[in-house]
Amino acid sequence: MRIDLHCHSTASDGTDTPAELVRNAARAGLDVVALTDHDTTRGHAEAIAALPEGLTLVPGAELSCRTDGVSMHLLAYLFDPEEPALLAERELVRDDRVPRARAMVARLNELGVPVAWEQVERIAAGGSVGRPHIASALVELGVVPTVGDAFTPEWLADGGRAYVPKHETDPFEAIRLVKNAGGVTVFAHPAAVKRGRTVPEATTAKLAEAGLDGIEVDHMDHDPATRTRLRDLAGEVGLLATGSSDYHGSRKTVALGANTTDPEVYGEIIRRATGAFPVPGTGGS
Repeated sequence: MRIDLHCHSTASDGTDTPAELVRNAARAGLDVVALTDHDTTRGHAEAIAALPEGLTLVPGAELSCRTDGVSMHLLAYLFDPEEPALLAERELVRDDRVPRARAMVARLNELGVPVAWEQVERIAAGGSVGRPHIASALVELGVVPTVGDAFTPEWLADGGRAYVPKHETDPFEAIRLVKNAGGVTVFAHPAAVKRGRTVPEATTAKLAEAGLDGIEVDHMDHDPATRTRLRDLAGEVGLLATGSSDYHGSRKTVALGANTTDPEVYGEIIRRATGAFPVPGTGGS
C-alpha cells in the first residue's frame, strides 16, 4: 500500500489542478493521497469529483505557523472544514497573502527586478498566492535558474532582501483548533534547514505534549542522518512518523510517492480523526 500524505494543487502553489493531481497520483501507483494546499480546502471538491477508482483521498491543509520567530508548517488531516474557529483562522492567514505578495513585488522592484504583480497573478492562476509564485516569476525573468534558488537571503528566504512576513498562527493554537475540529496534525519537514531557521527539538517535544500527532520524517529536504534523528525523536516523544513527497507538480522536481507513509501509521491517523473521513474513489468524472 503506497500512501503520500503531502501534496499541493493549483488551489495553492502546485501546478496540477486538483483533478489532475488525483489522476496523476493514480498513474503513479498510489493507493492513498492527501491534498494539503496552503491554508485552504478549496481544491477538495474538484479532487473528490475526479477521484479515480482505487485511489483514496485524505482531505487536509498545510497551515502556516510561527513560533519564537521561526516559520513552520503543520499538516492538518481529516478536520471538519466548516468548523468556525479553524475556518476563521485559515481565512485570516489566506487573506493576508495578497497584500504580503504585493509588498514583496514592491521590494523586488526597489532592488531593480522588473517583476510585475500581473505576472505573479498569472502564475498563481487563482490559487492562494505565495512565495513560490513570486519565485517562478524570478525564474521567468532569468533572475534565478530555479524556484529553489529564489529562496536565499538574497531574495525570498525568511529575512531575505525581498522577504515580507505574513500572518501566521501560533502552532500551539493551531493544534488546539485542528483538534477541536476533529483533525490530526503532523509537523511538516521539521528539519528542512535550507528553507531557513528550524524549530528546536525541545519545542517539538512541547508541541507533542500539546497534542501534536506526528512529524514528517521521510521528506526530500531530510538527508538519511536527519531522518534517523527525527525517527528517534518521534519515538522519544510519542509522535507518529510519516513520509510524503511534498509534491508541487512541475514547480519542484520531486515525484508523487517519492516518500511514503507506513500503512500502520496511516491507520492510526484515521483512527484519531473525527472531523472527516478519507474518501474512496468511485471512478471520477
